[in-house]
Formats: sequence, C-alpha cells, structure tokens
Amino acid sequence: MNVDRITEKLNILADAAKYDVSCASSGSKRENKNKGLGNASNGICHTYTEDGRCVSLLKILFTNVCIYDCAYCVSRKSNDIKRAAFTVQEVVDLTINFYRRNYIEGLFLSSGIFKDADYTMERLVQVAKKLRLEHNFNGYIHLKSIPGASDELMREAGLYADRLSINLEMPTEEGLKLLAPEKNRQDMIDPMGFLKNEIILRTEEKKLFKKAPMFAPAGQSTQVIIGATPETDQQILQMSDQFYRDFKLKRVYYSGYVPVLSDNRLPALNTAVPMVRENRLYQADWLMRFYHFKVNEIVNQDNPLLDLDIDPKLSWALRNLQEFPIDINKADLRMILRVPGIGVQSAQKIVAARQFRKLNWDHLKNLGIAVNRARYFITCNSPQHERRDLTGTAIKQYILAESQSKYIKNSTTQLNLF
Repeated sequence: MNVDRITEKLNILADAAKYDVSCASSGSKRENKNKGLGNASNGICHTYTEDGRCVSLLKILFTNVCIYDCAYCVSRKSNDIKRAAFTVQEVVDLTINFYRRNYIEGLFLSSGIFKDADYTMERLVQVAKKLRLEHNFNGYIHLKSIPGASDELMREAGLYADRLSINLEMPTEEGLKLLAPEKNRQDMIDPMGFLKNEIILRTEEKKLFKKAPMFAPAGQSTQVIIGATPETDQQILQMSDQFYRDFKLKRVYYSGYVPVLSDNRLPALNTAVPMVRENRLYQADWLMRFYHFKVNEIVNQDNPLLDLDIDPKLSWALRNLQEFPIDINKADLRMILRVPGIGVQSAQKIVAARQFRKLNWDHLKNLGIAVNRARYFITCNSPQHERRDLTGTAIKQYILAESQSKYIKNSTTQLNLF
C-alpha cells in the first residue's frame, strides 16, 4: 500500500464529504455476532446520543470525480479541483484499520458519480459487502445511494447497510432544474419508494422468520440544501412533511448553502451561510415529528418564513395567545406539549406527577421545564407569575432579553452567535 498516496486521497475525499450533513444518529441495533468487529447502536459521526455519548464515523467520498455539473456542488465536473478515487479494498482497509485504532465506530460512504449510477453504486455496495462478509464487521454503515441505480443494487445495499439515504438536494423540482438541469428528480424519488416497500416487506418477513436478514434497520433519510434557491420555509417544510408521510423517512436533513463557487444562479461568494435558518428548520421539523404540529401551524401563507429570533414553538404560542394560559394540573398532554419551555419528557412527567398532587413552580422546575419561558403560558398551584396582560411582542422581548443576559458574562462571541 502506498501510504502517501492513500493519505492524499483521504485528505481530498474526507474534505469533499464535509458538505453532507446527513450522517447523525443511526437508530440501528446491529449486534456483534461471532466475535466480529464493532457494534452499531445509538449515534454516529461526532454526534451525541440520547445518553450523552459522543461517537464518530469515517466520513468520506468514494470519489469526487463526477459526470454532473451541479452549480452548488464543489465536486462539479467544471470545477478545477484535485480529483481522487479510492478502490473498494482501500475503503475497506481504512475502515478496519481506523476501527482497530478506536478512531471510529462506523462508516459513512458517499460518492460523486463516475461513468453512471450503477457503476458507482456497485462499488459502494461492494465496500459494505466486504466489510460484513469478509471482516465480520458489525459497526454502523451508512451508504449514500446513487439516484438512478437499479433496484437490484438498492436491494443488495439494504442487506449490508444500516441506513440508506438519497439526497433530494434541492427542496423543489424547480430549484433542481435551475441548478442541476442534468438531473431528474424522479430518479431520486423512485428509489425512495422502492426502499420503503422493501423495508416494510422485510419487517413483516422478520416477524415470521426469526433468522430472516435485516434490511436497512436504521431506515432511509434525505438531505436538502437551503439558501441556494429562493424557496420559503413553508415550501421546504411542506416538502419534508410529504416525504415523511409518503416514504416513511427517518430524517430529513437541512444543510445551509455554503458559497464555494461563483455562479450567477447562486448567492454571491461573500453571502453568509444561513446557519440560524438551518437550526430553525430542524426545530420546526422536530415539532412536526414529536410534538404533533401541522405544517400550516408552524408556517403558512401569512407567515411563510420562520422567525429567526425565536424558536418556532414560541413563535406559534405568541401568535396564538388565545389558547393560553393553560392550567398545568388539568390540561391534556397535547396542549402541554405546545407550551414553550416544556419538552416531550417533561410533559410526560407532568402528566404522571399530577396524579399524586397539584404541581407548583418548584415541582415544575424539578421536572425540568424552562420556567423563564413557560411562565407566560401556564398557571399552576401557585400565585406567582400571574401577570397575564402582556402582548405577544412584550413577551418576546422579555424572553429575548433573558436569553441574551445568560451569555453576557461568558463571551460576546457567544452572545452574537445566539
């Protein structure tokens, strides 16, 4: 093995992979068998699991050579950059060697497209297959599926990977046509439908036959770039909601566009990455998946953009003050979940605890709610915080002032960030 050449490839292809953010928590439970290597569980790729553990992933492209000329992509064929490509065996060896050195717990493998979709996808599948069968590797494997690849390759990929994902890239078909006219959105959607049906079929098969093979146990996900095209947050969240319903996706990832290329179809090179907007979209996505919010409650024709100053749950509450205050000792779980400052676990604890006594502010603090936010929207077994004549604008100003004051003593940089 030429170590210098492999190191050069790794530098090029790991750097090129940094723009893909869809490699967080796996949700897979692939157990170690027959004294193999690795054990996939919880989160991957420098993310934090529910129990606070930080774990890591080898995140690389198989190649940054690509036949497409997508305006937003640093690997576009017209971009004058260093090109490199791994062999299948090189990726396998890197993964095993990094794992044995305790650098990683799994592999996230994406790729530019060289020759055609099947040619590229076949090599990604070969990497996963070699790791599983030749090295008995039980760590997490996330393969970025190639749009347009055959059903046979997608089926084989699902037998060896924990998660499969296909990037939609742009939130709308119009945005894709503008920035990647060579690509066909239907080539991205068709494999999602195939994978959804295959996952359902294999899940039912697993119920009948205990030894039936797992198939993409961590499901499928997608990613969209935001800020490169002029879609509103309403359009983006409507797209996400549709894909969650139609294809049973585990996650939709939102990636703020990083200006790296000069193109009159794109924001200027000095345009800031929309990091706050990206964060608000994740928060809104969370509300849809875990708090039972509908898209039109978060954004609508009158409010097509998320408020960048405050989170979307607080924004909804301020627009719907007629729903508040609620009595925390009587309200149903659905309304408690809609109170700013109360998370899913805290809401469940409240419902359980109030069976034994009426709750006051001290009880609520002990249950983990953010009283500085929630106090404007609830009552409890206490006369404190009973001022109810504030407007939505006044409440927003109070909460923002309190949030900012927490960071003044720490760092002005941190204050600017938040």
